[in-house]
Amino acid sequence: MCTTCGCASGEKTIEGDEHHHHDDHHHHDHHDAHHHHPDHHHHDGEHQAPAGVVIHHHHYYHQGDVHHHYAGVAAAERFTPEVQPHSQDLHYGLGEAGSHAPGIGQRRLVQIEQDVLSKNNHLAAHNREHFSAQHILVLNLVSSPGSGKTTLLTATLERLAGKLPCAVIEGDQQTSNDAERIRATGVPAIQVNTGKGCHLDAQMVHDAAHRLDLQDHSLLFIENVGNLVCPASFDLGERHKVAVLSVTEGEDKPLKYPHMFAAATLMIINKIDLLPYVNFSVEKCIEFARQVNPSIQVIALSATSGEGMDLWLNWLGEQ
Repeated sequence: MCTTCGCASGEKTIEGDEHHHHDDHHHHDHHDAHHHHPDHHHHDGEHQAPAGVVIHHHHYYHQGDVHHHYAGVAAAERFTPEVQPHSQDLHYGLGEAGSHAPGIGQRRLVQIEQDVLSKNNHLAAHNREHFSAQHILVLNLVSSPGSGKTTLLTATLERLAGKLPCAVIEGDQQTSNDAERIRATGVPAIQVNTGKGCHLDAQMVHDAAHRLDLQDHSLLFIENVGNLVCPASFDLGERHKVAVLSVTEGEDKPLKYPHMFAAATLMIINKIDLLPYVNFSVEKCIEFARQVNPSIQVIALSATSGEGMDLWLNWLGEQ
């Protein structure tokens, strides 16, 4: 379960699952630890609540009011959002857990998050050991949908062709469209479909990486699911997170999604060829990003026109 939004991460599919069997001795308890823990929901029926989950009943009245019944949650644990006195705006992120789930107390949310992330981080460390042993540079590309990640990736792979062996793990909720775009460049790619899941996790990367037969001294790009919230919390075993932001999205994105930009080593401002047509200040965007991450590096480019791509390739070479 994703502790940020409660998405079901147990619905993943990875290309080749139907006929691939990996016998890596490191795999033995990782699958068990990750996929059979009660906090990872494997639904046997629509109406069956997982063990330990408190059901939050809603009664809707015709006036539009909602009456809440919390079963098993102590009064002290029931979270009340902070209300801004003048605007009546609500803030649900100021509790101990930094998030809210209906009918689940803050302490329980903290416990769930610690448990899920602890297991994920154990798997991520395992991935990192493998990548380090093979001298593979692994980059986790994160962004909101439509930032141009896949276009940037294909343009990068075309420029690296014949210079450095590359591979790609593609994350999406459904379809293998992006993986097909990558494979059209001649670079091996594995699609990971997350179903209802809104991010990749370390187990998914582990399973996909073993299907790619990665070469030593190579470059592995992980294109995460389009989402600037949940992927910030999940270590995949990468060297760096690279946040891609397009000029069509809004210069204040780093302030709206601070956890992602705080976790990123590099911010790429993409689609700068569209600057004459949009209301976007590159300078303000960089200023906002450095408010949440003073050390973040920034490259402005256009994957379509090629402007700034040499700066990106130079950055890759430095890594």
